[in-house]
Amino acid sequence: MTQTHTEDYQHADGRGARLTFAEPDGSVRGGLVVLHAGVTDTVRLLVAGLAGEGWLAVAPHIGEDGAALSGQDVLAATDVTLAWLVERGVRADLIGVVGFDVGGSAALVVAASRQLGAAVSVGGRGISAPVSDELPPLVEIAGRLTSPWLGMYGDDGDVAGELEVERLQEAASSSKVATNVVRYPGASHRFDADPDAAAEAWQRTLSWFDAHLR
Repeated sequence: MTQTHTEDYQHADGRGARLTFAEPDGSVRGGLVVLHAGVTDTVRLLVAGLAGEGWLAVAPHIGEDGAALSGQDVLAATDVTLAWLVERGVRADLIGVVGFDVGGSAALVVAASRQLGAAVSVGGRGISAPVSDELPPLVEIAGRLTSPWLGMYGDDGDVAGELEVERLQEAASSSKVATNVVRYPGASHRFDADPDAAAEAWQRTLSWFDAHLR
């Protein structure tokens, strides 16, 4: 398993962030920013797994104090992390963002506010009603996507959840970039109730980055 490392990064302009990252053993295909509320053992495994696929993967430490994530916090942390990747020689068109659970909502915020090579949201809530007062409902910003975006959502087999995902899909399709929204009936919003759905979502994530970061 690829090893992860943590450092306190300081940009020349004074911005900084604590980052946990993993580097590929061979050549670097590109860079991926991993968003999640708190850098947990699971996040470290995800970062290491992405590095094992050839990506320089890095997770900024956000939301670790239990406070609700704001769009401003997410974008600020992402911008610093993007600067770190560029300093390490990763071209801008080879950089993407992926978010899990609450980080999935954050990834869509980034994809609607920054021009990246690709973005992926895996799970997460806040489609019609915001996940917190600090983040917008996703259907309100999906039409403004500026980065190719893939969203994957479990709905616990709930009809209301199915309708929410359909609303998000319709909103995203009105944007000017490539989008795809996939619903997994019976999977929880965190994908931890259905290992098969989680494995398929992982493969779809890798395929999306393979297709757009090249």
